[in-house]
Amino acid sequence: MRNIAGGRDVGHIVSTPEQISAASTASTQPTTTAPGSDGAGTGGSGGSSGGTVAKPDRSETTTGVLFGIGAYGLWGLLPLYFFVLQPAGAIEIVANRVVWSLVFCALLITITRAWRVFGSAMKDRTIMGPLALAAALIAINWLTYTFGVTTGHAVETSLGYFINPLVSVLLGVFVLKEKLRPLQWAAVGIGFVAVGVLTFSYGQLPWIALLLAFSFGLYGFVKKRVGPRVDALTSLSVETVVLAPFAATTMVVLGATGMATLTTEGPAHFWLILASGIITAVPLLFFGASARRLPMTTIGLLQYFAPVLQFIVALTVFNEAMTTARWIGFCVVWLALILLTIDMLRTARKNSALRKKARLAEV
Repeated sequence: MRNIAGGRDVGHIVSTPEQISAASTASTQPTTTAPGSDGAGTGGSGGSSGGTVAKPDRSETTTGVLFGIGAYGLWGLLPLYFFVLQPAGAIEIVANRVVWSLVFCALLITITRAWRVFGSAMKDRTIMGPLALAAALIAINWLTYTFGVTTGHAVETSLGYFINPLVSVLLGVFVLKEKLRPLQWAAVGIGFVAVGVLTFSYGQLPWIALLLAFSFGLYGFVKKRVGPRVDALTSLSVETVVLAPFAATTMVVLGATGMATLTTEGPAHFWLILASGIITAVPLLFFGASARRLPMTTIGLLQYFAPVLQFIVALTVFNEAMTTARWIGFCVVWLALILLTIDMLRTARKNSALRKKARLAEV
């Protein structure tokens, strides 16, 4: 991993955990954007991924893939962390995650001497407004995800992140007024069929999965719009500052009402909850290192690693049930993702050929 002694460098390494949503947006939307962790260089790692190095050498590519597997692997295993935090509930876990992530961000800003950059962002309304909205969206996402995992719906949470690329495509159509290619239309149509099958299976809309997918997709969209004006470390810090008063108040209320577990379940539990800041940041460092070395197509393929692991953990560790109808619904979702992946690879190959042709024409 690159030296992180400089403030700008860390800004290009650290990304928010859910910024990969924007990466999937970049991978699945019909128009091409500058490759990066946010699909448009939104913050950290985005500026130096596949867009600035057209053909990374083999060792850099291998290193990038290993970092990517590390990042998505840790995100995929995150349900196990929530599991060992029992009996802490979703609200307490998220409140602590916000507070200790802020502490970790403050430490990074201090080490990198980036307080001036952070202060400038806090004073800029055009940055603060979108990031406040992003903070609200990510709070919804974290609460929904943690609630799902801690209440026996880990399979459904993995479904949310499988669906997320389809949501990114829909945002491109309805918000950005983009035109879809035939395979993308087919994937979206199949996705709607999958939701219908899963609604039948669950006896209701899979609201946890849908709320995760849409909050994640909208978060990525907001980050994509503000990204070019703020680095990822500053962005994450501003978002946690926005959420910190609510998180701290929640921790105080839980403690006052005897519902907090932070100091009541022994030292191991205490330190595990305090580690949430580090557990949030480490995969971000890995992701940033990966995004700098890999083209967006590879990042787009690696993104499925996390929900696959979440799905496996839900079945093998949490022993959640999968009926035949649910298996059918998941298979339909995976078919839609296969079509999106084929379209993404075909588009990347076509764009690569066009760039090569343009370079030859310039010679």
